[in-house]
Amino acid sequence: MPTIAIIGAGLIGRAWAGVFARGGWEVRVTDPSRDVLESVPRLIRESLDEQAALGLAHEPARAAERVAVMPSLAEAVAHADLVQESGPETVEAKQAIFSELDRLAPPDAILASSTSFIVASRFTEHLPGRARCLIAHPVNPPHLVPIVELCPAPWTAPDLVERARGYYDSVGQVPVHVRKEAFGFVLNRLQAVLMAEAFRLVGDGVVSPQDLDRTIRDGLGLRWSFMGPFETIELNAPGGIPDYCARYAASLATLVADAIGPEPFGSKNVEAVLSQWTGGQDGDRVARLTEWRDGRLAALAAHKRAADKKPD
Repeated sequence: MPTIAIIGAGLIGRAWAGVFARGGWEVRVTDPSRDVLESVPRLIRESLDEQAALGLAHEPARAAERVAVMPSLAEAVAHADLVQESGPETVEAKQAIFSELDRLAPPDAILASSTSFIVASRFTEHLPGRARCLIAHPVNPPHLVPIVELCPAPWTAPDLVERARGYYDSVGQVPVHVRKEAFGFVLNRLQAVLMAEAFRLVGDGVVSPQDLDRTIRDGLGLRWSFMGPFETIELNAPGGIPDYCARYAASLATLVADAIGPEPFGSKNVEAVLSQWTGGQDGDRVARLTEWRDGRLAALAAHKRAADKKPD
């Protein structure tokens, strides 16, 4: 049975632990905080029970038994096939952690980081085992949103990417290969562009933040929940993608040029959003909405698993 070491037991680390436990892996979790570690078994079991109720996990009790908390980094990685680091989002922290991981983990173990923005070349260049390091960027929460972006450094061994793809695929994730390093990888770059335009449209008085959300939730988001943007435009013109571009390229180029502007997330636009937004921006409200979101995501994930595959 393969083994994964989870380094960092926050929201992302715990979610990764649940993903691999329900996928049949042995899971070893460590974290610098003793208090955090003590809560890991209970929180993972609760999450697995919730997933099982929707058919997203089987035998949650047995899956939870595959998770063990380890008091040290060395003990966590001792027999790991894959190491998933989910620590602080700074280059300095990644450099320190990966230096230790490269020293302590078995020589054939893959060392992966959950970082959202930092490319692997910034913290692995001087490691003796740099060829086994890459980014495996998930979306929060990874146990409900299966995409994982695999982005190697220039010196990452090509066969290692394929081995990593097999590991994540084996536990039900959807790995994609980011072929060259790009700050923020793919998902966050796409999200950043959309969010920048959303803030600009609200800040310029074009639309309310509520109607902006409806535009995505009840418009683009419905198609994007089961089709990508290229699949979408293929069906938006009789002749497919080239026909779509021939018809709409000039208008789209104008929209893109108009969207470029300074400080989309600056105080002016933020204040415009908040002045029209209902509900306080406090931790309790965010926690309640997060629980609601995760329930909706779980139901959507169950639906998508049951749906028929699209025709060729």
